[in-house]
Amino acid sequence: MFPINKIRKDFPILSRKVHGKPLVYLDNGATSQTPIQVIDVIVDYYSNYNANIHRGVHTLSQEATDKYEEARHKIQAHFNAKHAHEIIMTSGTTESINLVAHGFASLLKEGDEIIVSALEHHSNIVPWQMLCEKTGAILKVIPMNDAGELVLEEFNKLLSEKTKLVFVNHISNALGTINPIKEIIKKTHQVGAAVLVDGAQACPHLKPDVQALDVDFYVASAHKMCGPTGVGMLYGKEAWLKKLPPYQGGGEMIAEVTFEKTTYADLPHKFEAGTPNICGGIAFGAAIDYLNAIGLDNISKYEHELLEYATKKILEIEGLKIYGTSKNKTSVISFNLEGIHPYDVGTILDKMGIAVRTGHHCTQPIMDFYKIPGTVRASFAFYNTKEEVDVLVEGIKKAKMMLS
Repeated sequence: MFPINKIRKDFPILSRKVHGKPLVYLDNGATSQTPIQVIDVIVDYYSNYNANIHRGVHTLSQEATDKYEEARHKIQAHFNAKHAHEIIMTSGTTESINLVAHGFASLLKEGDEIIVSALEHHSNIVPWQMLCEKTGAILKVIPMNDAGELVLEEFNKLLSEKTKLVFVNHISNALGTINPIKEIIKKTHQVGAAVLVDGAQACPHLKPDVQALDVDFYVASAHKMCGPTGVGMLYGKEAWLKKLPPYQGGGEMIAEVTFEKTTYADLPHKFEAGTPNICGGIAFGAAIDYLNAIGLDNISKYEHELLEYATKKILEIEGLKIYGTSKNKTSVISFNLEGIHPYDVGTILDKMGIAVRTGHHCTQPIMDFYKIPGTVRASFAFYNTKEEVDVLVEGIKKAKMMLS
């Protein structure tokens, strides 16, 4: 039995009210809530050992350094990276992707091809467009079908000896589609290209094994995983990280600096210029501990039950259409009410204490494919309940009645 009542007590924010109504938080795809176990770690850092890391001989600096590097090892173990130095601490998924794109600017030449999927978040589209402008490389797109699935037959046609890099999300933030990344990685490697997987939406729901996947780069954000904002990670195979040049210059990423020449530090510090989000990194490790204590398999199973229950209930509402009906999807429901703008639905739901996301979800190409301005997105987490789903359904019915 999933201990939902015990788990909900870990999240202080779930007990607050919005517009006089109990909060029903269904915007987990944008950011998850933070349990008290992680909040306590943040308070402990600033209360007891706030200091800069890697540079001090004093006690506080050594304690902070030990905790920060311990968090890196927790992340390594969670994702099953071969080496701790393959984990680069970043400000989040977006910076991680930009770091790799910047590095490939020195590796690509005019006429090289890179492939993106039609299901990507803007942060996994725009950096590659910028890269193409710099290098003369050509951007190609894996198309999607009406169910919100990638058309792999077309992907096979796009792959060639010109392909240098493929990037795809593990799970679509807009539709919840779980992409067949293992198959995509295998096929990409057959033509000698590298793969970057955006795992931002996947990591709250499942536990990626980067060695089993044989992925070249995998990126994630702590704030989707019950951690703080402003911190995330880039996993890269050691061989690839050694090929890429530094992303930023500054303190920490150097071996030796003279006015004539600078040499760079070894991994991972080569990519970690400046003072990092020390507290955020430590709290990221604590969030991973929290999720693993519950068990990602248990989380996935419970969220699947929520998804099935919510899908059935929501589809009973006349005039409602769900976008993203992949057979293999996670706990996200994007929908519209016929003839009603999603923003208006979201506004009324908010007045009832229900937090959902409206708009194009930073996936404008997906909305263009469906010829819609956006959707209402309810994204569920393991601390949500079937009772909250019922509140959502009643809220949608009320919005429909008021706006029709």
